[in-house]
Amino acid sequence: MPAAVLPAGPTAPPATAPATAVEAANTAFYEAMETGDFDTVSGLWLDDDATPVTCVHPGWPVLTGRGEVLRSYALIMANTEYIQFFLTDLHVSLAGDTALVTCTENILSGGPAEDGDELGPLVGQLVVATNAFRRTPDGWRLWSHHASPVLAGTDDPDPAEPTLDDAPGDPEPPL
Repeated sequence: MPAAVLPAGPTAPPATAPATAVEAANTAFYEAMETGDFDTVSGLWLDDDATPVTCVHPGWPVLTGRGEVLRSYALIMANTEYIQFFLTDLHVSLAGDTALVTCTENILSGGPAEDGDELGPLVGQLVVATNAFRRTPDGWRLWSHHASPVLAGTDDPDPAEPTLDDAPGDPEPPL
């Protein structure tokens, strides 16, 4: 009996192939945002006329519906001269034809300078995001994006602020 011939090069096990495809769609979304490619951003959002998409940008209300969501990205792109995402803590979870990607968006962005000649000051922001994807015949598409800012804190907790140690029914009193 002849030996099985495997294809050349690395191949992903079948169980990880969908996760790799979801991660690729997630990466394509952020790359399109960085380059201001509205057509690609639009093409990555679910468009099946049956499932409304949703989006929550940091500090914004919930946006529902493809038109409202895409208008928000058009506004962001029109008013952001420069944006770069460094994604960390990325995790992909799969459940059938649905996938969740959680990550930390380390964002560097800037708008136009007041004099209009150069890029204005760059601002860093730390945001945690959850991106929900649905598998379609055309690949994985964004169903929902939810991003929340990470609030900067101090290393020392404020003694007046309640902590988990102060939870009701805690067998040990706080020190």
